[in-house]
Amino acid sequence: MDKFTQLTGIAAPMPLVNIDTDMIIPKQFLKTIKRSGLGVHAFDEMRYDDNGAEKPDFVLNKPQYRKAEIIVAGDNFGCGSSREHAPWALADFGIKAVISTSFADIFYNNCFKNGMLPIRLPQEQVDILMKDAERGANARMTIDLEKQEITTSDGEVIRFDIDPFKKHCLLNGLDDIGLTMKKAPKIDSYEQALAQSRPWV
Repeated sequence: MDKFTQLTGIAAPMPLVNIDTDMIIPKQFLKTIKRSGLGVHAFDEMRYDDNGAEKPDFVLNKPQYRKAEIIVAGDNFGCGSSREHAPWALADFGIKAVISTSFADIFYNNCFKNGMLPIRLPQEQVDILMKDAERGANARMTIDLEKQEITTSDGEVIRFDIDPFKKHCLLNGLDDIGLTMKKAPKIDSYEQALAQSRPWV
């Protein structure tokens, strides 16, 4: 998993509340167990019409937001059914951080396991960032995970809270497998000792 330290990028405004996991990645795309290739289907029913053509009014189809790496979202982002494909699809599209007043717990935790930073902020601060994002591609915001700060395109700094362990994992690029592999020397030592003490096992 890639490390998340600091990100400066375009933020796409998505003020709609209750964007659920089926809106993020519809159920028909859940057959795969690969993390790649889902980005083209992210927000599929919002991005495309019945003929597969892009809807020009959807934010991520607009030229200024096609390379967005941050989403500033409405309340309760990632609600609905539990599916890790949702953060997979966002990450494959290029999204590295999502800012909202609240997230569904499972989606929130899945983000960290996939190298994505979800940030919870009070409504008044989300409103500030939403207005900044609405300015388009020239308004780039910076997220500094080490300092736990978001800097708007005008230089306003907003601090955010994050669980220290989750912060450590993102800064060091550690998912569940990476955390286990950090204990590899102890695991190897245990297995060697077990082989000597119980060779018949």
